[in-house]
Amino acid sequence: MISQRKDDHVRLAVEQQQALDGRNQFDEVSFVHHALAGIDRPDVSLATTFAGIAWQVPLYINAMTGGSTHTGAINRDLAIAARETGVPIASGSMSAYFKDPSCADTFRVLRQENPDGFVMANINATASVEKARRAIGLLEADALQIHINTVQETVMPEGDRSFSSWVPQIERITAAVDVPVIVKEVGFGLSRETVLTLRNLGVRVADLGGRGGTDFARIENGRRELADYAYLHGWGLSTAACLLDARDPGIPVLASGGVRHPLDVVRALALGASGVGVSGGFLRTLMDGGVTALVAQISTWLDQLGALQTMLGARTPAGLTGCDLQIHGTLRDFCADRGIDTGRLALRSSSFDALHEMTGSTR
Repeated sequence: MISQRKDDHVRLAVEQQQALDGRNQFDEVSFVHHALAGIDRPDVSLATTFAGIAWQVPLYINAMTGGSTHTGAINRDLAIAARETGVPIASGSMSAYFKDPSCADTFRVLRQENPDGFVMANINATASVEKARRAIGLLEADALQIHINTVQETVMPEGDRSFSSWVPQIERITAAVDVPVIVKEVGFGLSRETVLTLRNLGVRVADLGGRGGTDFARIENGRRELADYAYLHGWGLSTAACLLDARDPGIPVLASGGVRHPLDVVRALALGASGVGVSGGFLRTLMDGGVTALVAQISTWLDQLGALQTMLGARTPAGLTGCDLQIHGTLRDFCADRGIDTGRLALRSSSFDALHEMTGSTR
């Protein structure tokens, strides 16, 4: 039953990716063009550092799958792509492994094929400390993701219906494991209030996991006999909205959900993300063209990220937070309702340049 659910998730996610209309709220974020802002490509680095974690690139393959023969083969190819391109990678939820240890290799392959890479294990918020440690040990993981997904669980026919234990359990796991804990949503977004709660629990990093890509309410509804939760399709906060809402939360944030191309990556970094994750788009490429096509796509994205930083005058991904942005449309309406001053984003380069002129450093 578990392996069938995992295979259903992959099938429905790919179908959903093929049906997306191509637009989301990242389109309501634009850069103010400064024609003389460009720098030299050799002066640009893609490296990013946050919460004691150092990545050579600000892009990662986010949690997808595992738990069946089919999804194990997908994880093998994802791990090869991560190894060949140097991007970090996260496993899918390892709940299947806890229920059936015989499927361990469908997750373990992420480390076997990528022995020197940055690998994140993934568990849910109901897992015990012992299970968290088992997940980390199986993958020799460099970090632990804890996913939170009340909307998905609500629509899932066999999903959880009790959520009050999640906050104290996240705190217990965070205090007990020896690797950084990253708490992530699965596509419905983390509000500022949620991120502040996670910070207070000792969580090192929040992956905002916003609306705009794979919709797990839609996926789980597709598995219901009556498909009677269609009214929850599209629930949640977009990734762009989450980034704007977070505004100096006291812990680093990662951005995932609805990232379609390198410009979205750069937009997310400019809005304050330390790294940007992709799941559905990379899965579709893998299913359509195999691991060779995915390696080519990720390599192209990394090359174009460097090109866009060069054009925008940002020597590092963090330097993009000094670029001027304009917020439009419904995203601007969201900011007005949440008391977020979007005007300051359009004038950042003047204050950034003044600060760094005094310190002698550059973007």
